[in-house]
Amino acid sequence: MADLQGWIERDVASVWHGFTQMGAYANNHPVIVERAEGRELIDVEGNRYLDAISSLWVTTLGHRVEELDQAIRDQLDRVAHTTMLGNGNRVVIELAEALAPLVPVDRPRFLFASDGAAAVEQAIKIAFQYWTNQGVRSRTSYLAFSGAYHGDTIGSLAIGDGGFGTDIFDPLRFPVVRTPSLGEPGAVQAAIETIATNASRLAAIVLEPLVQGAAGMAMHDPEAVQAIAKAAQDNDVLVIHDEVATGFGRTGTLFATDQCPGVQPDMMVLGKGITGGYLPLAATVASQRVWEAFIGEDLSERTFYHGHSYSGNALGAAVALRHLELLEEWNVLANVTERAEQFRQLLSTQVGPLAGVAQIRQRGLMIGIELSAPEDGLRWGRKVSAACVDRGVLIRPLGDVIVIMAPLTTTSAEVETIVGAVAESVSEVCGQ
Repeated sequence: MADLQGWIERDVASVWHGFTQMGAYANNHPVIVERAEGRELIDVEGNRYLDAISSLWVTTLGHRVEELDQAIRDQLDRVAHTTMLGNGNRVVIELAEALAPLVPVDRPRFLFASDGAAAVEQAIKIAFQYWTNQGVRSRTSYLAFSGAYHGDTIGSLAIGDGGFGTDIFDPLRFPVVRTPSLGEPGAVQAAIETIATNASRLAAIVLEPLVQGAAGMAMHDPEAVQAIAKAAQDNDVLVIHDEVATGFGRTGTLFATDQCPGVQPDMMVLGKGITGGYLPLAATVASQRVWEAFIGEDLSERTFYHGHSYSGNALGAAVALRHLELLEEWNVLANVTERAEQFRQLLSTQVGPLAGVAQIRQRGLMIGIELSAPEDGLRWGRKVSAACVDRGVLIRPLGDVIVIMAPLTTTSAEVETIVGAVAESVSEVCGQ
């Protein structure tokens, strides 16, 4: 078996990593994972790392969960995949039925995809056609927010707010109406006024409820979400909640929208944690109102002519269904509440007072630690993350924001390990 350096060389020779400068990849000490146990990743040399980034926010219950492994094995004995274009699959139906009473959407219908960006793309296409199916041709734009991130397909990039080097694609993006991030002073009123002024041309509002994850864990209150929902209702504008990052327990409730009483978006987008981090699966959830606008004669223009080859993959649906059951059986959200409070207390005492720490932002187990470098180019976020890896804790920064996104089943001892590693790493890097 090749050693770590050998694996890195093989990696560079054949794999292209997303959001990664491959010219620098080999020199940035990448972790080459061979296997995992619980919440730990194990590299090709046997070193262990707490997966404090949940493998980019997708892992919920941990790795190699016996019950989830078995759900996939059981489905393999039936069928791995069948097309959902014009036909159905038993386990996909069962998953939709299980999700229906849980999502805060009126009489929901589920259109499955394989990742969050594709599900966002579905949502914005559905919103556009919803209006054209009713003879309304003017509703061709979207209201989105500063700091928004909705994925990397062209449509999702358009409603996102750039950054991460994606500005190069600006010529391919369509224009949207954009107002400040809802956590900014005056942003809610600005959005309300913009909705009223532009209602006749807005197909939908696209919102990340409570937390803009890729913006460095930018937060806003439930009242802001409620205000946008009311403004949309008053002006007959559709609302799309992007819960790809916030869904399935990350914020302390199953969905972030659950913390916003009375709010029912017209559409929701689900992804990341839907399968517990096991298989690629996502879903666009449409309300009865939206769904009915597409009902017509066979092969009519009201049909939504959109679908993916692997939409509603049976293996993904099977593990997602079992994942939903385990979230309840294990009372996982209770652990999220306890661990979130533990994180809050430990970060406040061990990390908040450190030199170089500007702010700690948290909602449930979604945590961002903003560093304040005295000059540009110090790459403190990257360096602190690397120092954490040296201490056996795997995280990934967003610029100079250190993101912690621990699995929902993280233990009290593991929280102490994560916070301790972050505190030592911040002291080491930012104290220099």
